[in-house]
Amino acid sequence: MEFQTTSFRDLIICKPTVFRDDRGYFFESYNEQTFQKATGILTRFVQDNQSQSQYGVIRGLHIQIGVYGQAKLVRCLQGKILDVVVDMRLEEPTFGQYFALELSEENNLQLFIPRGFAHGFSVLSPTAVFSYKCDNFYNKEAELCVAYNDSHFSIDWKIPQAEQILSEKDKNGLDFNSASQKIRQGV
Repeated sequence: MEFQTTSFRDLIICKPTVFRDDRGYFFESYNEQTFQKATGILTRFVQDNQSQSQYGVIRGLHIQIGVYGQAKLVRCLQGKILDVVVDMRLEEPTFGQYFALELSEENNLQLFIPRGFAHGFSVLSPTAVFSYKCDNFYNKEAELCVAYNDSHFSIDWKIPQAEQILSEKDKNGLDFNSASQKIRQGV
């Protein structure tokens, strides 16, 4: 597996070594020892989640705050998505900046997202199956939803506005400043 750093501390692109032959392919999607040795990050995943969505769906930007923060290892099992993270770590020089990466069944890329990032994705293919490992259990009371369309970020989700499909929660996310204030307060 190859690990590529980004301009955000501990936000890492993981590229597995894929072995292909006439039967198909094989790759190791995660190995705790390899990951820790290459990155120096000690993470133990305790929950795996999977979702299926259709073209135009935007999910996010979601973050768990306080002691319920979650690091994630995300990947697209089927189709293609645009994965987007926003650094909400108050002490970081990249605070308030976003990073986007296409993940697909073709490129097999994964993104390790450390605690303190808001996360979301948009579906660019007819359907997509998205999988992520979390290092902490979900806690509804600790979740914040940051507005996916906040002008602070100006994220291009690669979906025309008329074709965007969002949940009520995602339509009503907090603006960046309000979300930042709640994180400061630990609420």
